[in-house]
Amino acid sequence: MTFSGLRVLKEGLTGNRGWAPHWRDPEPKAAYDAVIIGGGGHGLATAYYLAKNHGLTNIAVLEKGYIGGGNIGRNTTIVRANYFLPGNSEFYSHSLKLWEGLEEDLNYNVMHSQRGIINLFHSDGQRDAFVRRGNAMITQGDDAILLDREGVRQHLPYLDFENTRFPIYGGLYHPRGGTARHDAVAWGYARGADRRGVDLLQNCEVTGIDIENGAVCGVQTTRGAIRAKKVGIVVAGRSSQVAAMAGMRLPIESHVLQAFVTEGLKPCIDHVVTFGMGHFYISQSDKGGLVFGGDLDFYASYASRGNLPTAEHVMEAGMTLMPMIGQAKLLRSWGGIMDMTPDGSPIIDRTETDGLFIDCGWCYGGFKAVPASGYAFAHLMATGQHHETAAAFRFDRFRTGRGLLDEEGTGSQHNLH
Repeated sequence: MTFSGLRVLKEGLTGNRGWAPHWRDPEPKAAYDAVIIGGGGHGLATAYYLAKNHGLTNIAVLEKGYIGGGNIGRNTTIVRANYFLPGNSEFYSHSLKLWEGLEEDLNYNVMHSQRGIINLFHSDGQRDAFVRRGNAMITQGDDAILLDREGVRQHLPYLDFENTRFPIYGGLYHPRGGTARHDAVAWGYARGADRRGVDLLQNCEVTGIDIENGAVCGVQTTRGAIRAKKVGIVVAGRSSQVAAMAGMRLPIESHVLQAFVTEGLKPCIDHVVTFGMGHFYISQSDKGGLVFGGDLDFYASYASRGNLPTAEHVMEAGMTLMPMIGQAKLLRSWGGIMDMTPDGSPIIDRTETDGLFIDCGWCYGGFKAVPASGYAFAHLMATGQHHETAAAFRFDRFRTGRGLLDEEGTGSQHNLH
């Protein structure tokens, strides 16, 4: 089944009775060529590109809950390529290019909206840092425009420009940045993978990883044992727990990141806006809700919920930046479990166990990285070679200290990234 304007019109005129399920609900096979643990955005994208780019179709994606029920549905939906360091910048640049062709590729509306991102700065030092970042972005081939105070006012007249504690000096404008519908991304990749023969096994929790003579040979699940020649671990905040089944200890801490959405409002925020002095970021969804978030909760946790002090901190930052937000009623909040590495950058690599691969450590960058992560991880699993855009995301940088990617310049403390 493909989507088109004509098909939507036909179904609308006939009571929408012709739509079929987007993907099958198969029973597990006894064996697969490859198994992907994790049915979130990264896992589904990996399966899709394994099938599309490398012709591997005897694949299963194992999800302990339902497709789209994890971090892919628990984020603030921001898509951007405004990274600074070599190693990160080319990866996220590649991801943005994939985003720009994703709806055509998947034949599915992921509601990708390139409304632009404006990162505000509030001091001379921050201005200098954003000048360097903008120049690095342009050198990479991405777009960046430095705005002065009046330039920001033209785009964002509703901000508090009279704030004396955190005065707005200007902003770095990334026009190609924006947002996408998070759950639609999961559905689009799931549908695309299924159409290429991938089995999506929901309610199938992995309880063990089978290893023989130093090589992976399958997994144990709540739906029985499954043999596999290759296994990829792509489970975000649960990476340490799943890797432990294979006897691995990861350089990962798991922290909760909260997000919030207000009641639906008339269009009032055209861009994604970030507050440089309060780690606050906000955009308006297509349904009208203001979607925003802030810092981590700053303690390790596997609970998909946050604490009130951090919620209060996020609200304070929002009120400082744009007092008008105080008139909106908060509709709901949620928490995603973030897998934080010591240098704030991800890991896409093979492990010491032959046939076992891992994709983790996405910190704040998980959603925007979905296409490029799946693309690079599929390339690694299929060929055994690192894709050029992800060549820096290796395990051994934490053992040797060479090649660390401290994007934020905050050192080796996990929760500061």
